[in-house]
Amino acid sequence: MIELTGVSKTYEKGSTVVRALDDVSLRIDRGSFVAIVGPSGSGKSTMMNIVGLLDRPDAGRYDLDGSDVGALSSDELAEARNERIGFVFQSFHLLANTTALENVELPLVYSNRPDISGLGLSALERVGLEDRAQHTPGELSGGQQQRVAIARALVNDPDLILADEPTGNLDGASGLEILGIFQELNRLGKTIVLITHDVEVAAMADRRVNIVDGRVVSDEITRGD
Repeated sequence: MIELTGVSKTYEKGSTVVRALDDVSLRIDRGSFVAIVGPSGSGKSTMMNIVGLLDRPDAGRYDLDGSDVGALSSDELAEARNERIGFVFQSFHLLANTTALENVELPLVYSNRPDISGLGLSALERVGLEDRAQHTPGELSGGQQQRVAIARALVNDPDLILADEPTGNLDGASGLEILGIFQELNRLGKTIVLITHDVEVAAMADRRVNIVDGRVVSDEITRGD
């Protein structure tokens, strides 16, 4: 599903050039649950931004389902992001003054679906929060807010879920609950790419890719051990 070939990305910080990704090649098959692991500054978030069509590499090629992403226009990238990729972030990124249901329905505003009725509530049901549909984020626990964020990621039924440190702001019990949701989504066929610095979180995935200084240093099958 995802194939990076010789991908590099650099940033300028003052007079310094930072090589966030350095000639990275990586293949992720459809239906996988992969953890991208590395310390702060390793390049893992840059990789997520490129895989998630939020940024373009300076060099190399990214194929998504066999199509060269580099050939897409900005509008085509935005359409692909909305329809094919769901994002879950550490800080939830929920709108404070809107209900859980309204937050979940936001991606549908940009959808080309002919009928979007009921999709938001259905997504909340998938994460067990249909009874909190009319609550605002301030009325929800951290774990519940992240479940709303997962429902928002699911509402357009994407093939790929990208999660960037999704348990970083949660207590241990809530974190395990969120990881359990990801495992269940994977069992139902979703491709999950999880970005984390925590090896215990990474152990919940079936495969662990370690990245240091912008390079993949190891790639191993774990099978959720």
